[in-house]
Amino acid sequence: MSWGIVAGLLAGALWGLVFVAPRMTPGLSSLDLAAGRFMAYGLASTLVLLALPGRRRRPTLAQMGWAVVLSVLGFTGYYWFLVLAIRDAGTEVPTLIIGTIPLWVMLLGKPHALRWAALMPGLALTAAGLALMMDATPQALVNEAGPAPDFTRGVAWAVLAMACWTAFALLNSAWLHRHPEVSATDWANWLGVATGTGALLMWLALGTPASALLLHPGFAQSATVCVVTGLGSAWLATILWNVASQRLSASLCGQLIVSETVFALVYSFVLDGHWPGLAQLAAAVLFTLGILFSIRAHR
Repeated sequence: MSWGIVAGLLAGALWGLVFVAPRMTPGLSSLDLAAGRFMAYGLASTLVLLALPGRRRRPTLAQMGWAVVLSVLGFTGYYWFLVLAIRDAGTEVPTLIIGTIPLWVMLLGKPHALRWAALMPGLALTAAGLALMMDATPQALVNEAGPAPDFTRGVAWAVLAMACWTAFALLNSAWLHRHPEVSATDWANWLGVATGTGALLMWLALGTPASALLLHPGFAQSATVCVVTGLGSAWLATILWNVASQRLSASLCGQLIVSETVFALVYSFVLDGHWPGLAQLAAAVLFTLGILFSIRAHR
C-alpha cells in the first residue's frame, strides 16, 4: 500500500506539468500540443515494446479495444479539452475544476466494505480546500481569462475534461483489478500505442501541416515541451498511476489525485513569479490533511 501511495503522488507531480505546458508553447494550437505530447508517449511505448519483444506480454483484441477506449478518455480527449480550457479560462480555474476529480472518484469508487463515516473526514477536508482555493483569488482569475464569453466556454471545456478523466480513473482501476496478470508497465505501453495512434490520426486530419509547424518561430521550444510532457507526464506518469491503481482502491487513488492540483498550482505560481496567498496556502494544507485522513480510512 505504501508503494502505491508514493506512486500515486509522483504521478500527480508529473501530471501537474500539463497545466503550465500550454503557456510555454505560445502560438501552438491546442490540437497540435495535445497531438505532439501523445505522439511522443506512443513512440516511447512502441520503442519499449520493440526493444524487449520476448519479455513483453501481447494484448488480446479485447484488451486492445479497452486500451483504445481508455486512451481517448484519459489522454487524447481529456488533454485536448484541458488545453482548450486553459486557452479560454487561464490556468488556475481549469486547475480547480480538474481538482474536483478526487471528489467524484472517491464518491463513485468507494469500496463496499468502507463505511461512509470513515471516508467523510478526508472528503470534507478536500472539499473545504477546493472551496477556499476557489474563493481566494476569483477576480484575478477572471482578469487572466479575458472576455467573459471565452471564460465561460473555458469552464465548459474544463468540466468536460473532468468528466472524461473521472470515467478513465474508475474504468482503468476496474480493468487492472480484473487483470492482475498484466503488469503496470505493459498496460501503460499498450495505452501508449493506442494513444499515439489516435493522436497521429487526429493531427493528420485536423492539425497544422508539418511544413507550417517547422516554420513556427517557437518550434524548438514547443517540440521540447511535447517530448518532456509525453515522456514524463504521460508515459512515466501512467506507469506510476497503474502501480497505484493495482495496489489501492479507486477511492484512495481518487484522493491522491489532489496532489496534481497542488503541484499544478505550485508550478503556476513559480511561472508567474509570485507567492500564493494565505488562503491558498491554507487550502494546500487542507488538501494534504484530506490525503492523510483518506489514507488512514483505507488502512
